[in-house]
Amino acid sequence: MSMRVAPRTFRMLDLLERIAAHPDTDVIDGLADLVQKLRPAKPHQIDRAAANVRTLTQLLQGNHSHAIALRHYLLRVFSARHQTNLYTDTGILSSNGFFTELFQRLSYRMLPPAVDDRYMRDCLDQILPAKTDYLWISGVPAADWLALFDTLAIADGGENGDTSAQQKTMVQLLESIQTLSYRISAMGLEPELIRNNPDLETFESPFLMQNFEVHQYLNGYARFLDGDSTPVANKPATPAEGYARFLDGSAATPDDAKHLLVMLDQCEMVVTKIRKNALRQGTSVALTYLLGRLTQSIDRLRKLLALIDVAHDLPSSIPECGETTAPSERRGAALSLGLELIEAHNRKYAVRELFASNIDLLARNITENASRTGEHYVADTRSEYAAMFRSAAGAGFIISFMAMLKILASYLRAAPLVEAFLFSMNYSLGFMLIHVLHFTVATKQPAMTASRIAAGLQSRDGRNIDLDSLVELIVKVIRTQFVAVLGNIIIAFPMAYLIAWGYFYLQGQHLVTPEKAEHLLHDIDPFHSLALFYAAIAGVCLFLSGLISGYYDNKAVYAHIPARIAQLRWLHRLLGEARLRNFAGYIENNLGGLMGNFYFGILLGSMGTLGFLLGLPIDIRHITFSAANFAISLVGLEHYITWQTAVISTLGVLSIGAVNLLVSFSLALFVALRARQVRFTKWPTLLKALLARFLVAPLDFFVPPKNVVEDKAKD
Repeated sequence: MSMRVAPRTFRMLDLLERIAAHPDTDVIDGLADLVQKLRPAKPHQIDRAAANVRTLTQLLQGNHSHAIALRHYLLRVFSARHQTNLYTDTGILSSNGFFTELFQRLSYRMLPPAVDDRYMRDCLDQILPAKTDYLWISGVPAADWLALFDTLAIADGGENGDTSAQQKTMVQLLESIQTLSYRISAMGLEPELIRNNPDLETFESPFLMQNFEVHQYLNGYARFLDGDSTPVANKPATPAEGYARFLDGSAATPDDAKHLLVMLDQCEMVVTKIRKNALRQGTSVALTYLLGRLTQSIDRLRKLLALIDVAHDLPSSIPECGETTAPSERRGAALSLGLELIEAHNRKYAVRELFASNIDLLARNITENASRTGEHYVADTRSEYAAMFRSAAGAGFIISFMAMLKILASYLRAAPLVEAFLFSMNYSLGFMLIHVLHFTVATKQPAMTASRIAAGLQSRDGRNIDLDSLVELIVKVIRTQFVAVLGNIIIAFPMAYLIAWGYFYLQGQHLVTPEKAEHLLHDIDPFHSLALFYAAIAGVCLFLSGLISGYYDNKAVYAHIPARIAQLRWLHRLLGEARLRNFAGYIENNLGGLMGNFYFGILLGSMGTLGFLLGLPIDIRHITFSAANFAISLVGLEHYITWQTAVISTLGVLSIGAVNLLVSFSLALFVALRARQVRFTKWPTLLKALLARFLVAPLDFFVPPKNVVEDKAKD
């Protein structure tokens, strides 16, 4: 009785027969077909992929001639193509810089570059055309891949061509090591790197010393390949013979790479030191990109060094002899590098990974600065609580005038862009004045306090988080937010009301017509307008302003802006040395706040015009301005409104504020957690603890307890 062969197995067997018929070809199609036979119908069908790999291994073990032919074919495919850029470029950021790399990836997603068959890196587009190939390839158990490679490794037909092909692969690995070493040296001399670590100029740079060690290491390999590692009488006639003697174990191995690895350790220590210093001294996209590229290059150089003693086997690097480390470890390292190259190739045009790997340090710095600012928005004692109320009341006072100026600017009937400019300057200059006077806009707090809470969610030991302290911090944030909102509204509403009456008294007509007043009331209606959606847009603007503040605080430190201001001669003549020094110090501490408020004003002032130009429902609603507009509308209508309208308008103002705060806080907390790489999983426990605290002491969420003042006084 004949056994029934599965269709996939039959197709795989047919492919092996075709490869055995023409083993000397170096056409890539056979390898592409082989991968196609191994590929499951869906990338997440790992069991199917593993079964396919095991089937191929069994077929090769059952037919030694097929194994010899496939081994010879694979060696021909690899040796006939340049492999260096596969090892030195794939999975490593280019030297183009972040923004050039970003635009290049976006353009290549639409129109990929031309494929050059002479380069193995380009041939991967034909071998692994599916962008999800890395999923099933990495999902197959390592034991199955290693069993396949072992089967090919022992299938030695004794052909000289195999030895020559192996030697070509090893030589290209050596060239890759040399190329990476030169690149690491060049990056180590970048002014951006030296500027952040002046010790590189004072002491011997490990980035230069590693290149010296690489030369020593490669020179030893060159002598070995030329036969100089053996006595003269037994010296091989050619490098191929020297390589063959290494294969059979009759030649001495080159020196190990211990000194080189020590230099690479020192290079990594410098990178780690710069990253730590960047949290204090600031950073930039360029520095973050450079550190990422440097780290990737050092890591790749390490992995190639781990393989170089076994590169005489298959391109998949299966060790047999001449080993200085455990074979199983090196086989695993070879497989790991192969999987890394495959994933990097499949995701070489991915934009998300580029952002994730290059913005992390900058995002951490931005949120760290926001966190330090957020500490000023947390009231511990009743005196701090009262100070926050006064600060918020001052902001409400100024915002009532800003609301009036915006209404007056709208009466100019200017062109859309001119109107957007007028609105933006009204908002920007007003918010900057609020900052200069040390007043507080309540809705600006969440973007700062979220980073402070994220810092509380990050345990110092990486395991345990003090939930009691975290609950206490959140309670402080909630009551501080409450008093800030209360201070804004409780002054903005009556002050706008007085301004509207004062305008009527001086001008003889109301600040707003009845039609305009009805329109303002409709704008804050949460049921019959898009007020809450517009409030969410304002929340996004508040979140962005927080990021902008953190960015400029980081920039002030990193770019040494205060020192540069102090060097301005014309400003020195204008202000004098003492005032210039004070001005430079003020800019150092407040540049983020000023720029955040400036851009926040532009976002608020131009959002409505943007919606008008695009024909989209885009606008903003802000709680304090909504409260001021409500008061102005009351005067414009001479209080002729129904109680239902008054209730809906009051509910609208409060709902707009809630959405402002919720959206800005949620976005800021999300970014802060991502920047700190915090994976907090105890949200249910935290919410239960907050609820329990509210049931025990609900007043603590609105007013600080008296004993806090007493404790502070004792301290």
